Amino acid sequence: MKIHQQLPKLLVVAALAASSCSSVQPHVRLAKRLPGFSTEAHRGGRGLMPENTIPAMLDAIDRGVTTLEMDLGVTRDKQVIVTHDPYVNLQFVTPPAGAEITAEEGKKLYWYSMDYAVVKQYETGLKPHPQFPRQRKVETHIPLLSDLITAAEGHAAIKGRKMFYDMEIKTQAGGDNVKHPEIPDFCEHVIAILKAKKVLNRTIIQSFDVRALQYIHEKYPKVMLSYLLDRKKAPKVTENLERLGFMPVFYSPDHNAVTADLVAACHAKGVRVLPWTPNTKEDVERLKALGADGIISDYPDLLAP
Repeated sequence: MKIHQQLPKLLVVAALAASSCSSVQPHVRLAKRLPGFSTEAHRGGRGLMPENTIPAMLDAIDRGVTTLEMDLGVTRDKQVIVTHDPYVNLQFVTPPAGAEITAEEGKKLYWYSMDYAVVKQYETGLKPHPQFPRQRKVETHIPLLSDLITAAEGHAAIKGRKMFYDMEIKTQAGGDNVKHPEIPDFCEHVIAILKAKKVLNRTIIQSFDVRALQYIHEKYPKVMLSYLLDRKKAPKVTENLERLGFMPVFYSPDHNAVTADLVAACHAKGVRVLPWTPNTKEDVERLKALGADGIISDYPDLLAP
């Protein structure tokens, strides 16, 4: 057959292929970057190591997880730090020598009110944690996000691996300019670091705050997003996604809220289900059986490949 006779058929095939690609929803296309099943060390695996620290992340890499999960905050001098609580939590934080702070005072002392040079003086790895008796004690501190990524990427490279990251923007409506900067500033600081470190395409941004997710979706539509939901709200899948206004890559509920119906409702929309934080083998296996697409756990040893 001559080339000019084949051409119409080739054009039809090309058109159908293009149509097929364009019909794939953006969040489904973004999810193709990810592992088939995501295993995430919650706060680096705080059941075994001090939470949200570099030593925890390196330990989690050694344990074979696909993804390092963490929380982000911002200091007064606009440095992005890795911390869950916006304040000095004396449950596991030790103030600098000479600083006398009560637990109640600590809850009113926000990292956003300090420069990072001060934040770094607070020790976060030596106090025994009452909730996590297996946690290994290591002298450490709240790290800069940029330093954590550098350490994780270097350690993973030695292992011949590429890590994924799941980072929570820790904001709430009443906390703007008190506990953290306003949404645009917070998000832009984070995105700038992820771009500079060349890990943006391997990073999921998660939040309970729809404002943060909506901002990033609008400004950076190729960033993978995950919608965090508590046990009470999570079952209302359609209502929650309508409130969000778009389909995220992940719907991330409290693991106690996960049912077969919830998983089916998400999967029908092409949205993956990523529960947090089952901490027993029984719960992990239950969630896998229900069809979850990943697990976030304080115990990365439960998620070993």
